[in-house]
Amino acid sequence: ERGLNFLETWQAWREDPQRPQRLHYVGLSHALHNIDAVWASAGSCPQLLVLARELTAQWFELQPGFHRFTLDRGQVVLTLCVGELISLLREQSFLADHVFLDASNPGVGATPPWNRWSAKALARCCRRGTGLTATGNVELVRADLAQCGFEFQHTPIDSTESPESGLFHGQFNPRWILRAPGEVSQGRAHQTGTCVVVGAGLAGASVASALARRGWQVQVLDRAAEPAAGASGLPVGLMVPHVSVDDCALSRLSRAGVRLTLHEARTLLRSGDDWAPSGTLERCVDGDSHQPDIWHAQAAWLKPGQLVRAWLAQPGITFRGSAQVAFLRRSGEQWTLLDDQEQVLASADRIVLANACGAQELLQSTHASHPFIKPQRHQLPALREVRGQVSWALHAQTPDAAFPPHPVNGAGSVISGVPWHDGVHSGRAWFAGATYQSNDQPEIPIDLNHAANLARVKRLLPDLGRAMTQLFTEGRVNTWKGTRCVTPDRLPVVGPLNEAVHPGLWLCCGMGSRGLSFSVLCAELLAAQWSGEPWVIEARLARSLLALRSTLAVPGAALEHTEADL
Repeated sequence: ERGLNFLETWQAWREDPQRPQRLHYVGLSHALHNIDAVWASAGSCPQLLVLARELTAQWFELQPGFHRFTLDRGQVVLTLCVGELISLLREQSFLADHVFLDASNPGVGATPPWNRWSAKALARCCRRGTGLTATGNVELVRADLAQCGFEFQHTPIDSTESPESGLFHGQFNPRWILRAPGEVSQGRAHQTGTCVVVGAGLAGASVASALARRGWQVQVLDRAAEPAAGASGLPVGLMVPHVSVDDCALSRLSRAGVRLTLHEARTLLRSGDDWAPSGTLERCVDGDSHQPDIWHAQAAWLKPGQLVRAWLAQPGITFRGSAQVAFLRRSGEQWTLLDDQEQVLASADRIVLANACGAQELLQSTHASHPFIKPQRHQLPALREVRGQVSWALHAQTPDAAFPPHPVNGAGSVISGVPWHDGVHSGRAWFAGATYQSNDQPEIPIDLNHAANLARVKRLLPDLGRAMTQLFTEGRVNTWKGTRCVTPDRLPVVGPLNEAVHPGLWLCCGMGSRGLSFSVLCAELLAAQWSGEPWVIEARLARSLLALRSTLAVPGAALEHTEADL
């Protein structure tokens, strides 16, 4: 009822001295409620008003679909699902401990939300013993629930309960043998243990952080001496959701990912130095010039390296640099990682390859010497490298240029007013770019890439581009170069290589130009599957990211590239 059940459950969890470490609450609603309705549901209860205030900070840009809220120092997780009831239930991939069902009569002429089919979809999310509390006119759906395996107590819990308005209690206890869950990881939590993550960029560090918070002991290996040495070493990037007319997979994923990364930034980073909730103006400079500009209020600029280091500094994570993994081996229940001399670098229960295009190379080299691991190239999306160059300088070098107070994004991006101190330069800096060139082509010279970035600025902000021309012409701009790892459908890869054949070997890579938007999302999806938790996105959308997905069968994938992050 507009958030009241969640607030009361949250408060009861707080007051329980034997409460579990984390509370996951999945709320299904046919319609969106504004935050004022949530506040109204809290009434005058001081404890609930405190909780509603914390919820308010994350209550923004809600649309039909899944929304993840991380609350109470990460110990309470709300997954709010908005849409048609049966569809939402079919998109879940967890087994509930307890279900609260509102069987209120929706009114004359309205379609009842609970019927035989919705009861069947609900049963799919339950295990034997899942508790059930139902309110409203339960008699309307009691027979359908019973047919699907739910049992009700024959007598009310107390004299105030009645079939017309009271609470009914029961549990899921079917008279038949339950089949194994359809999803590989649905409802099954792997026992926490040891994990090695290969790659210390945004993808690897976010996976390490998500697993460590759930009790895993994680070692992160990287061939570079320091973290964030690859594309994640980008000086500054943008977190901005992708927008499309058909709200394609890329749009929905980026919207969910930005919400999650914003929470990480607020929790771990220094606002105004490591990141800033600046908002971003998106300008349409390609195709139809009559399309209006879009203002993204919840977008932000962020220094990826700072977020990577903050993640790796958390308890339960150990980083080891200058560790080039060349081969993988499996002996019994353990994975072993070896260098090119076949010396052991690390051993663990599970492995996550988050080393961009190096993941594909590692699988191929392992298969060459140890054929038991097959890279399955015909099913893995073809990862490829794409070069990118960013142009930047201190504002002091361009005193006559009038920069906007917020980032501007479109065909490339301009980010200004970023605090910058690298031992050589100190002050406020601006960044423009980035170029986009496949690694299988001859590398374009630095000066030509700078010229391409200046052209991008002129298309986004013509007056600013003209004011910056002399600086570019005189070669007084600085350079940052990196290589992205992209997939044909521009969606990331997260999932097992083949859990049945190679248990515990997972991939998380292919973030492309949207590492800031996708890394936390992919890490939370992976950790949820390992922990038997509710997923952060719809199951159908999650399947479009599987490591073994067919690249020709990803619905709604956007094929254009964007340059929000690099």
